[in-house]
Amino acid sequence: MATKTELSPTARESKNAQDMQVDEVLIPRKVPSLCSARYGIALVLHFCNFTTIAQNVIMNITMVAMVNSTSPQSQFNDSSEGLPVDSFGDLNKAPKSLSAKAPVYDWSPQIQGIIFGAVGYGGILTMAPSGYLAGRVGTKRVVGISLFATSFLTLCIPLAADFGIVFLIITRIVQGLSQCSVIGGQFAIWEKWGPPHERSRLCSIALSGMLLGCFSAILIGGFISETLGWPFVFYIFGGVGCVCCLLWFIVIYDDPTSYPWISTSEKEYITSSLKQQVRSSQQPLPIKAVLRSLPIWSICLGCFSHQCYITATALLTLSCALSTLCQSGIYINVLDIAPRHSSFLMGASRGFSSMAPVIVPTVSGFLLSQDPEFGWRNVFFLLFAINLSGLIFYLIFGEADVQDWAKERKLTRL
Repeated sequence: MATKTELSPTARESKNAQDMQVDEVLIPRKVPSLCSARYGIALVLHFCNFTTIAQNVIMNITMVAMVNSTSPQSQFNDSSEGLPVDSFGDLNKAPKSLSAKAPVYDWSPQIQGIIFGAVGYGGILTMAPSGYLAGRVGTKRVVGISLFATSFLTLCIPLAADFGIVFLIITRIVQGLSQCSVIGGQFAIWEKWGPPHERSRLCSIALSGMLLGCFSAILIGGFISETLGWPFVFYIFGGVGCVCCLLWFIVIYDDPTSYPWISTSEKEYITSSLKQQVRSSQQPLPIKAVLRSLPIWSICLGCFSHQCYITATALLTLSCALSTLCQSGIYINVLDIAPRHSSFLMGASRGFSSMAPVIVPTVSGFLLSQDPEFGWRNVFFLLFAINLSGLIFYLIFGEADVQDWAKERKLTRL
């Protein structure tokens, strides 16, 4: 007849202590998010993204004031100080909204498309390396230096435009290198700061700064151009970026263990949550498996199609509003399927999507020059087809489980 084995009080207490330790590791005690260090990090990243995207967008707003659209024939690079003439050549009838102190330029639609797309050339080159570099040397250095560089170059754009179109394009390319390093390098910080079940929320808070930056630049960029002149748009947003860069170097730390203002309970909560995520910095990146992974390609194509954006203003506004939902989906999907290599793959996917800001303005300028009356319709139809194909591919091949090639592999020696 079977009988229960009674444990001694000492053994029972030891077993209970072990169970409590297991419970603490598996279900860590959650720390409130209000006034927490990890959400403070997300808020600082929010302002960094706000600044970066605002500096990227302001060229689209100031171009209206920078270009003399009344010129009968646009030349490659020809600037004229003062107000543009009207169609009859009368300076007195020139629009009063343009500042007399701001120069204007005769740039064709093709040249304008190249200027818009120049900032994306750097993104193709630096998005993936910046994510990999941030995972190795730290997000604080990569993002901080890149943020300062793009802010400084924003201040230099009016001077570069005066020097000529070539100088302006080169400045925009280098600025794109810096901006994409900010965007691609920031995701590595959540490998050490973001509990797995909070990463979507933290990334959404940080990435929402992009939408706010775009909205703010469009809202006040035209007002600044009208009252102060278009160069002050670059001066103001460049100065804001320098202030944000100073805040970044003061507040941001690469991991919670070295953060001086974090509470002990929150530090234990983050570290215990990350213990459940198996990672090994010694394991090399499986390049062949990544290239054969359809979920990775679905993320890349989804990001690409999202970056490309309907005949009515209401539908266009609605599409831009709904597109922000992608930030908590495809943009952080890499953290779900390959957390160990997330910093590199996040940058690689965003780098792939950076081809869109390069291709779209150039193709749009070509279509508009070929058909000035119906060119915009062809542009929107093309973008609709690209966006729909990216959505379908992602719905078919996208996944949320850790992939086999991204799991821990135990090496055995004979």
